[in-house]
Amino acid sequence: MGSYPFKEIEHKWQKRWEELGLFKTPEVPKKKMYILEMFAYPSGDIHMGHFRNYTIGDVVARYYLMNNYDILHPFGWDAFGLPAEEAAIKRNIDPKTWTLNNINISRATLKRVGISYDWDREVITCNPDYYKWTQWIFLKLYEKGLAYQAEAAVNWCPSCKTVLANEQVEAGICWRCKSPVTKRTLTQWFFKITAYAERLLNDLDKLSEWPENVKIMQRNWIGKSQGAEFDFLIEDSNKKFTVFTTRPDTIFGVTFVAIAPEHPLATELARGTPYEKKVTDYVHQAQLKTEIDRTSEVTEKDGVFTGRYALNLISGERVQLWVADYVLPSYGTGIVMGVPAHDERDFQFAKKYQIPIKVVINPPGESLDATMMESAYVDHGIMLNSGQFDGLPSEEGGKKVVEYAIGKGIGRFQVNYRLRDWLISRQRYWGAPIPMIHCDDCGVVPVPETELPVLLPEEEKVDFIPKGRSPLEDVESFRRVKCPRCGKMASRDPDTMDTFVCSSWYHLRYVDPHNSKEPFSKEQAKLWLPIDLYIGGIEHATGHLLYFRFITKVLYDSGWLPVDEPAIRLFNHGMVLDENGEVMSKSKGNVVSPV
Repeated sequence: MGSYPFKEIEHKWQKRWEELGLFKTPEVPKKKMYILEMFAYPSGDIHMGHFRNYTIGDVVARYYLMNNYDILHPFGWDAFGLPAEEAAIKRNIDPKTWTLNNINISRATLKRVGISYDWDREVITCNPDYYKWTQWIFLKLYEKGLAYQAEAAVNWCPSCKTVLANEQVEAGICWRCKSPVTKRTLTQWFFKITAYAERLLNDLDKLSEWPENVKIMQRNWIGKSQGAEFDFLIEDSNKKFTVFTTRPDTIFGVTFVAIAPEHPLATELARGTPYEKKVTDYVHQAQLKTEIDRTSEVTEKDGVFTGRYALNLISGERVQLWVADYVLPSYGTGIVMGVPAHDERDFQFAKKYQIPIKVVINPPGESLDATMMESAYVDHGIMLNSGQFDGLPSEEGGKKVVEYAIGKGIGRFQVNYRLRDWLISRQRYWGAPIPMIHCDDCGVVPVPETELPVLLPEEEKVDFIPKGRSPLEDVESFRRVKCPRCGKMASRDPDTMDTFVCSSWYHLRYVDPHNSKEPFSKEQAKLWLPIDLYIGGIEHATGHLLYFRFITKVLYDSGWLPVDEPAIRLFNHGMVLDENGEVMSKSKGNVVSPV
């Protein structure tokens, strides 16, 4: 018996499917089913790691097709990003050519294996007809006050020579090249995702068909903390600063304040004093450490005294001002109150530097002696050494302390989130240009919508070798432009957008991919949204899966979408491993082709 003629049989039926238009999306669905796998980064041909993902979607799409559903099952390419630029440098080929060649190869592979995609709806994020609308979304966020520029200490990858969002730093290393990440202070563009923190958190309860572990990861990443803020007065000045705490009941136990090394106050306090060099050197060294090292519970905490003091406006007591690297600028105000008797980290710090320890909470029925304590007492109890609040249960007393502070104008109830605003500036060429213009007279001015897209300059004009600034900064023909407001010569913003901006809305473009007048029609959005089944890896839980929820909500609020959550059901697949147990990856050279 001869072998089964796979290729001939597959070719016959794939040709038949194409003739029938079997996978073509109906214009007006009667019973819709939108099935979507996360699209691919075209860094080479499709391998078995991708194929496993796409096969799951293919099986589900065919099942619903056979059950008389109208199917939207599209595919596309997450085509901007660092690997293309790195290839341009290594292979002496421009990013566009490298990317589009890879797309052609990968598309041919997917067609050959017969995945049930509607190729008429293909999107490619590096094409101007797509990134025009990525820029449009930027402008919409800017109009709503959700896109802003600020100077900030940012994550910097010295190998990729670009800024990284918090979500792109994994255990202190770059998600892409695995190099240790450092800090730099730069002026960058941010999306104000924190304005949506509460909704992103609360609406996880709507997602009953999402894996619970993904929802837990997002809850922890958003990191809601309920507490209070208190103002302190710097001694010998009229300048105040604010601390955030989740334990207002311990405010009378503050004996020092710790300031993040990145906070402007850190160096300002010691300027012109004998402590200046020690503080400056410490700040520099602290910024070379990873956040993991700085916050690890097993790492001994260190700091430097500024030589300055502050007044605790609640207790009236004088407290020491320190700079300590265990304080992160991204949490609360970047300044924390040190309560050694009731916080273990503060206790160890105080013991090391001989800072006073003051007990202000006793366990019920017991009395603590600060000189005999071997660790902090961190539970609730009965307040003491706390003025008018002595004798109160600490949970009740904490609320009364905040109410007292509100009455004096020196404190307030406050909700804090671990989530930080989304840093979207990238100092690279191969991305969607940020559609903003910098004018000496008018300031920062948005590019008019009628002038979108802001096109990338031709590759032959660009030097792709990383220099720590955007390659676009050196392309005069791109940078120099007239201000749309006053008509004088001005400069385009030289940075490009994080590729996660492109992927934050691609699911919306699929519903109307050939629309040249708007990103998609509202009518098509009503017909097809939300996604019924979204398939992809759990590694995107606090990155893409958070970002595309945020952008969906912004566009819902703007009247563009009928839903405020992008996907009803999320399915996470595992990773395909090689014979050595390593994750299959083109960068490791261990991939296997499905054909």
